[in-house]
Amino acid sequence: MARLSQNTLRTVRFYEEAGVLEPESRTRGGHRLFGMRELRKLLLVSDLRAAGFALEEIRDFLALKHRCPTGSLASQQIVARLDEQLELMNTRIGLLKRLTVELDAARTHLTVCANCTDPASFPARCTNCTKLGCSGKIPDALGVLWDVDTER
Repeated sequence: MARLSQNTLRTVRFYEEAGVLEPESRTRGGHRLFGMRELRKLLLVSDLRAAGFALEEIRDFLALKHRCPTGSLASQQIVARLDEQLELMNTRIGLLKRLTVELDAARTHLTVCANCTDPASFPARCTNCTKLGCSGKIPDALGVLWDVDTER
């Protein structure tokens, strides 16, 4: 299970203890045996955790269907929660895209600094360096990381 999901044994045990996974049985030697349903659940849970979902949110999602008296109510509640999560995820995706562009631009500008060997210029005179801005406007992230004026 751990190998197939690219998780550690410790992670699988943690999710079992947290009530997220349930082994179908155990061998005589005490090894847990999980079915394909639990493997698919572990893969989804791992992805949701990597995307920033809290374990409590995930547990709640997994249990929601069983807490509702009808399929209609369960469906409505899950769709409403998924809509909320999708909105949050799309906001995060927008932020990540913007940061990707900003940090990539900062990296591009900093490549000229790889050849800087002048101890008299670094770090105090980076703001006046003519090479730093040769790739265009200095990105705000670079201004913060490299402590230079971005308005030049």
